[in-house]
Amino acid sequence: MNPIYSSMGTTIFEAMSARARANGAINLGQGFADGRGPEAVLEAGARALLERSNQYPPMAGLPELRQAIADHYARHQALNLTAEEVIVTSGATEALAAALLALIEPGDEVLCFQPLYDAYVPLIRRAGGIPRFVRLSPPEWRIERAALEAAVTPKTRLILLNNPLNPAATMTSAEDLAMLAEFCVARDLTAICDEVWEQVTFDGARHLPLIGFPGMRERTVKIGSAGKLFALTGFKVGWMCAAPALARVLAKAHQFLTFTTPPNLQWAIAEGLASQDAWIHDARVRFQAGRDRLAAGLRAAGFAVLPSAATYFLSVDLTASGIAMDDVTFSERLVDEARVATIPVSAFYAEDPVTNVVRFCFVKEDAVLDEAITRVTAWREGIA
Repeated sequence: MNPIYSSMGTTIFEAMSARARANGAINLGQGFADGRGPEAVLEAGARALLERSNQYPPMAGLPELRQAIADHYARHQALNLTAEEVIVTSGATEALAAALLALIEPGDEVLCFQPLYDAYVPLIRRAGGIPRFVRLSPPEWRIERAALEAAVTPKTRLILLNNPLNPAATMTSAEDLAMLAEFCVARDLTAICDEVWEQVTFDGARHLPLIGFPGMRERTVKIGSAGKLFALTGFKVGWMCAAPALARVLAKAHQFLTFTTPPNLQWAIAEGLASQDAWIHDARVRFQAGRDRLAAGLRAAGFAVLPSAATYFLSVDLTASGIAMDDVTFSERLVDEARVATIPVSAFYAEDPVTNVVRFCFVKEDAVLDEAITRVTAWREGIA
């Protein structure tokens, strides 16, 4: 058995979700939204399943979807991608795997920013790479130039950036992205950018892709997710965007992973990208309202809520809230005693973790959030 996987425990998401089921808890841990998603996308997928081909689509993705992705980024991020620079994958995690397998030579080092999505480290190691970590800290979670300089070595080949940053619910600033671009160009590094939350941003903020910064067009892999765009996580339709020389290599890795993605789902997402900009906007408004509702309730219960600029999540600082527990203990007690599941942010660190921050998911119906707030408030009063 490969030691990378045989020594690995169950993911924190599955562990906390199982605990939530066992306790009959409200699950504010795993990131999925309540609701059906856009009806037009569901209907397009159903029609395509019954009326169109269900045989292998092209390995790189249906031409209609690849063009729709390029058009979407032209409208929303002013990028000049062509359909040939888009490779459709079975979810963004497959895109990450393909990109890392395609671009890592054994012994190559990959700079990662902690907290990070838990798939990054095993994927890097299984590809023969060596992860090197840049630690981000609350409440700003800023990328510091000095930390980058301390982590980079002559063996560094890649930077893996999650922006917006899932565990911290932050967006990398234009200033920091410009610094990262200059850093990559100066050291001849390729950037793999996990940007699945690019449309789930709040307070009028607009996502800025690293691929659009000077010097990055030819050295960036941009990864996106239809599941996050349309709150349809079960569709598992993702993509990689890159300049032709990179895209050709990415496609070769992809062809030996999933090879392709169900064609009816691809047609559905092509329809959604072409027609559902208003749904995406309205979903952002709804999600922001959920964020504000949960944040207000937690603050009223005495919790110090950290800013949430994007994603489905917000976090609380236990130390600033006057709670003398680490995040794992807090999360375990909350799911067992209050029947509300959360995620300890220390789970998103491979080393030297932050242990005083807990993450909540807020893309739920108002009644679900209100009941969670009631349970958490009562529990907090009981331990005061």
